[in-house]
Amino acid sequence: MSDWIEDLAERHIRKAEAEGKLRGLAGEGKPLPRPEEAAFVDASEAAGFRLMAEHGALPEELVLRRQRDAARDACAHASEAEKTPAMARLAEAEMKLAMAMENRRRRT
Repeated sequence: MSDWIEDLAERHIRKAEAEGKLRGLAGEGKPLPRPEEAAFVDASEAAGFRLMAEHGALPEELVLRRQRDAARDACAHASEAEKTPAMARLAEAEMKLAMAMENRRRRT
């Protein structure tokens, strides 16, 4: 970002702070959330994912990550008899997630 844009943004932020417009906002005093899925996408995609999540529509990759995490947890807590099917479900969930991520990379 160029210096003049950063300076302009800083001036607007300082003005809003001075006028009290930044007080009483949800999450005040807390660090900004950094979801792991945002770490691998650009800022515009992360914003789009956030908007979708706020309105109840989750991106396919997020749904698949949650399924993978649940399968990972089930595998970790599985008895010896349940271990093989749990590992198969985990492998399938990881494969689906990897395919979705690769598909997104190819589209961009």
